[in-house]
Amino acid sequence: MKIGILGTGHIGKTLALKLSAAGHDVKVANSRGPETIEADVLASGAHAVTSAEAVQEVDVLILSIPLNRLPGVAPLVANLPAETVVVDTSNYYPFRDDKIDAIEAGQVESVWVAEQLGRPVVKAWNSIGSDSFARKGTAPGSPGRIALSVAADREADRKVGMKLVEDTGFDAFDAGSLAESWRQQPGAPCYCTDLTLAELPAALAKAEASRLPKRRDLAVAAIQERAGDSKTNPDADYGVRLNRALYL
Repeated sequence: MKIGILGTGHIGKTLALKLSAAGHDVKVANSRGPETIEADVLASGAHAVTSAEAVQEVDVLILSIPLNRLPGVAPLVANLPAETVVVDTSNYYPFRDDKIDAIEAGQVESVWVAEQLGRPVVKAWNSIGSDSFARKGTAPGSPGRIALSVAADREADRKVGMKLVEDTGFDAFDAGSLAESWRQQPGAPCYCTDLTLAELPAALAKAEASRLPKRRDLAVAAIQERAGDSKTNPDADYGVRLNRALYL
């Protein structure tokens, strides 16, 4: 597939590496220009381009940027053909994204994203920590393979999202519509807890929407206290243990 990726942070970098290694034609862009994209992001064959070029003539566009920046890319997305699959990997963190009133009032994060972009989206790759994503992908059928939930309103979009999740080294689970994707938001039992395909359905089912924000904020506070700042991502060993203790 022809894939464009907006964002070269922890998740965007790994997406560029894994999807190009899987044989896809990948273009990647950030907000600072292609000359600022480091060589390690392109090591598997992805091409550094401008943001405008990243959305041109692609089958799939993956948005791997902070949630509060998504409205700013809406003009780039507006002219995409209806059949182009747009994937949202973002999560809402008030300390980083500023408070978004609609989400604070209970709107599902990816439903809000779809409204900002004016088109359907797929929710995928948001529920795994960056270290686990970079290091823990395995071949299909491997014992203990981590599973990731994929939600979308259009079945065809969801199938594409699931196929690409598999291509990055993880089992894909059909999590239904965007309205149900709150079950994979921060604070939920499946969020960054590295569950298998056998474990994931029960974790999604036991999620309680009213408890997610408090659990999310407890995890953030613990990580900030340990790291001493708000930008350091935890390693998988610590992050998974913390999230399992708080969320499961």
